[in-house]
Amino acid sequence: MNQDASIIFQIAGIGIVVAMIHTILKQMGKEEYAQFITLVGFIIVLMMVIDRIATLFQQIRAIFLLQG
Repeated sequence: MNQDASIIFQIAGIGIVVAMIHTILKQMGKEEYAQFITLVGFIIVLMMVIDRIATLFQQIRAIFLLQG
């Protein structure tokens, strides 16, 4: 359960950092870089979520193979 809460805090931390960097870059007039940073942050979070979903499917498969 500790890991479940930590992933939420990691995603929130990444979101806060990306939002701050995006705002700073946008105010400096570097909108292309701001969009790139947002895209990179989204991809990092997406990879974290995909990893968790893959682990979930492996656990579900292991449960059903043991009962079969």
